Amino acid sequence: MAKIVCVLYDDPIGGMPDSYPRDDLPTVTCYPGGTTLPTPRELDFTPGELLGCVSGELGLRRFLEREGHTLVVTSDKDGPDSEFEQHLADADVVISQPFWPAYLTAERIAKAPNLKLALTAGIGSDHVDLAAAIARNITVAEVTYCNSISVAEHVVMMILSLVRNYLPSHDWVRKGGWNIADCVARSYDVEGMHVGTVAAGRIGAAVLRRLKPFDVHLHYFDRHRLPEAVEKELSVTWHDSVEAMVGVCDVVTINCPLHPETENLFDHEMIGRMKRGAYLVNTARGKIVDRDAVVAALETGQLAGYAGDVWFPQPAPRDHPWRSMPHEGMTPHISGTSLSAQARYAAGVREVLECFLAGTPIRDEYLIVQGGGLAGTGAHSYSPGDATAGSAEAARFTAA
Repeated sequence: MAKIVCVLYDDPIGGMPDSYPRDDLPTVTCYPGGTTLPTPRELDFTPGELLGCVSGELGLRRFLEREGHTLVVTSDKDGPDSEFEQHLADADVVISQPFWPAYLTAERIAKAPNLKLALTAGIGSDHVDLAAAIARNITVAEVTYCNSISVAEHVVMMILSLVRNYLPSHDWVRKGGWNIADCVARSYDVEGMHVGTVAAGRIGAAVLRRLKPFDVHLHYFDRHRLPEAVEKELSVTWHDSVEAMVGVCDVVTINCPLHPETENLFDHEMIGRMKRGAYLVNTARGKIVDRDAVVAALETGQLAGYAGDVWFPQPAPRDHPWRSMPHEGMTPHISGTSLSAQARYAAGVREVLECFLAGTPIRDEYLIVQGGGLAGTGAHSYSPGDATAGSAEAARFTAA
């Protein structure tokens, strides 16, 4: 029998909802391109419920306990005395989320001799030291595509919010004002702007498709170039480097994985290559940008705005400078955990666990590491390495 340790974000402050704004979710039968949604044998939850928090338990408890397995669910994940670390010694499976990551550093992996599977409830497994997982022959998996469209929608929302100066304008309403001049002094039309994405995988390509009707000029960089027919369909221009792309764009959105090649990609030098007054949106990972370079660029006007929902570490300490820098549109990491997305990633977690516990193959598209090397989606998207360095700083969030 297996011990599964599941790290999820905290319940709502007022407790779990008694009801939800909507009675159901729209029916989605497949992802763009024809990839099928998760196909577990059965589900023990109602789609549209809050599943990603501690009390939601991803709808797993009845299934696992019926099969004789042990499930531990906690939000206490940071520091050597955390509940998560106390259960590492005999954990067979660790489930974590990009939104509230239980950082599986090399040191923590060394404390988990029984660990066989590190599973992400969502997309993005950079909170796992992939090099250490490869060395230990631990399988790393995630629920590929489960919330890609959710994130793409969030990107478009943030681009419009920044360019149209929406959040400060909304603040004037809340303050009882009618300060039209203050609102529009930083407001522009997106129409006619040049918008580029760093990476055009599932999320980046979905962003391009959603922006095309806005009559913007589209650009992208990706080491895997899109098919010629897709480039023509979207009227999108490929650039052979990030440096080449950012110099022509009014808006840049980051949609690439975090790995050694992309860590701190947007540093002082890269941001300096951007147009003065450009906007930068990051829903990928916080470490892809240099924290202090973003703050400095907003203060000098090199960037007109920065928005995103990814930080490093997560949760961000209360004194993180992105909480107070000018012209920001930051949120907690929520783009990929809408109630719609939760139904899909919870179902995907159930599917992966069913396969793992039965000893049957996990979908290749869900695999990041297997058999001592990068596998499946991981072989396409990641480089082996450690992106977890510095994650211990997250403990300052609860210590404050």
